[in-house]
Amino acid sequence: MKVVYAVTEEQEEYMNYLVRYFYTNIFPYYFADEQIQEFEKLRILLLDGEHVTYNGTMKEAFQIISALQSLITIIEYIGENGDYERYRYLFERNIDILRRYGITFPFMIEQFANKRRYPCSAYFPSSSKWLM
Repeated sequence: MKVVYAVTEEQEEYMNYLVRYFYTNIFPYYFADEQIQEFEKLRILLLDGEHVTYNGTMKEAFQIISALQSLITIIEYIGENGDYERYRYLFERNIDILRRYGITFPFMIEQFANKRRYPCSAYFPSSSKWLM
């Protein structure tokens, strides 16, 4: 008999927060809005669907959370410094962890080497509750 711990609601919310972070704070610096819309249609990084093999255990949640956090850290670092070659292994390793659970992240590290300084995107979170 094997005891398995279920993921908590807070962990589920945090995983969804990390996915939203990619769409609002990472992708707009590297891709146009049309491309990001296509990512949504292709269900990139989405945690639900028939192809996702995530079963809701705490171990799986921790692996997914750490992979997403690592990818965010790597992308933000290389976006500022451009030094991506020494982080290639970690980048690909974390993509493999996500792929193990059926979570799609079909990017190469080179796509995040040149961060746009002043992007304009509808995906950025609003700074206030009022939209103009």
